[in-house]
Amino acid sequence: MKLPSVEYEAPTTVAEAAGLLAEYQDEASVLAGGQSLIPLLALRLARPAVLVDVNGVAELSGMSRVNGHLAVGATTREYMAEESAEVAQAVPLLAAALPLIGHEAIRNRGTIGGSLAHADPAAELPAVARALDVELVVRSASETRVIPAADWFEGYLATARRPDEILTEVRFPVAAPGTGAAFQEVARRHGDFAIVGLAAQLTLTADGTITGARLAFSGVADVPIRASDAEDLLDGQRPSPELFEEAARLATADLEPPADLHGSSEYRKKVAAALVRRGLRAATANAQHTGSAQDTANAKETGNAKERQ
Repeated sequence: MKLPSVEYEAPTTVAEAAGLLAEYQDEASVLAGGQSLIPLLALRLARPAVLVDVNGVAELSGMSRVNGHLAVGATTREYMAEESAEVAQAVPLLAAALPLIGHEAIRNRGTIGGSLAHADPAAELPAVARALDVELVVRSASETRVIPAADWFEGYLATARRPDEILTEVRFPVAAPGTGAAFQEVARRHGDFAIVGLAAQLTLTADGTITGARLAFSGVADVPIRASDAEDLLDGQRPSPELFEEAARLATADLEPPADLHGSSEYRKKVAAALVRRGLRAATANAQHTGSAQDTANAKETGNAKERQ
């Protein structure tokens, strides 16, 4: 279908974009990558009076480390983050999730902020944001707000962003040494939205115990779901099949996933449990590999220091 008739604005600064949103309020939609908005327009599921195209706002794109966070501009393309060595080192869970988003052509245009602003509960990045307790920075013409991920997702395709606000930045906490991450999902085909997905991250201390466990599901409710009880169980324990089995039981005990033509609620719940076991095994293996690499680097640095003495 052809797109509906709509007015078009192309601001070049955040202040200008915020001013337009203040003027048009609910009648405006922000256009970034367009990978979610354009299909909605074509299907007449969204009917804004004006599109505010923020692709020309240079300050919205890019990445930088600030106070223990990796700050990612809202219009940073998913493929840029996927290819970034800094993302892989600083936020391994984000790096694990990005290759699973749609297809390469989607990631070439899709943006980090666009996915989180769209807030599809079956998408990968909302689960990552919820697992890591990211901070989302929004600006209006009069103020800047920092919204934690726990408060950002309010319902299906609904967020805490007000109509006069623009998402400018997403702050991902930098992973501690010895951290491993994995994103697991089950989908009908590669590139489809997952039937169920899981963001998993944990850190192994020097003695091999788990700390900082993070688990969040996609596709099981109208918002990404954090498995806090399972996280509490994992902290301070050593990895084992029995531990991961109990974590899977706790993580899915209260889930009531929706049913549709792709699977029943019971099926989704069983898939979710399997993903917890699989995700924790993969995250543990990645943490052990990270720890070994860090030990090698530290040993090499110690040797170089001795040679310099």
